[in-house]
Parts: sequence; structure tokens; C-alpha cells
Amino acid sequence: MKFSTSLKLNHIFRRLYHTSGFADGYLALYARRNRTGSNRVGITVSRKLGKAHVRNRVRRRLREVYRLHEDAFQPGWDIVVVARSRAVEAKFSRLVSSYLTLAKKAGILLEDKP
Repeated sequence: MKFSTSLKLNHIFRRLYHTSGFADGYLALYARRNRTGSNRVGITVSRKLGKAHVRNRVRRRLREVYRLHEDAFQPGWDIVVVARSRAVEAKFSRLVSSYLTLAKKAGILLEDKP
């Protein structure tokens, strides 16, 4: 991730969970402007989705989706992506379309810039 950093602080995750998010059957996405010029991305995968190797695989796949499409995102956002149970068995192309659709709904893609 060349323009972004990982989101690690718990209080920022909690702050984002209280914003209005966007969701589908695979992912939920929460976004909020930050005061920096770069994006901070956090990924949450619940223990309910499986054992550690399953959760790590989902996390790696979601990180890769963002990495491949990083140039399409507006800078200056905190983004949290929450994996849902269908994301475990989903094909990569389905995760990509879900991620980008939710980002478009949230208004954080460059095409949506007024």
C-alpha cells in the first residue's frame, strides 16, 4: 500500500463503527474523513468466521483487493472493512466487486468526486 497505512488503534475502529456504513452479503464498509492526506485502512474478521488460518486468508484477500485498486480511492479517509460469513467462500472477483461497490456507495472513489 503506497498511499495508505494500516489502521490499528481501537478507538478509531470504534469511532468508525458509529458512522453510517454500507453493507452487502459479503462485506460491510465504514468510512470517515481523517485529517491526513492519506488513507488508513482496517480490516475486521470475526472469530465466528472460522479458525485463524481462515480469518487470515480472508484478511489477506481483502488487503489485496485494496492494494490493487488503491489508486481509485480518494485520499484522506479512514476505512474499515468488516468481513461477513459469505466472504469466506467467495471468489476473489466477487470480493473485488463487493468492495468497490460499497466504496462507490460511500463516495470514496475518485470517480464520485464532485
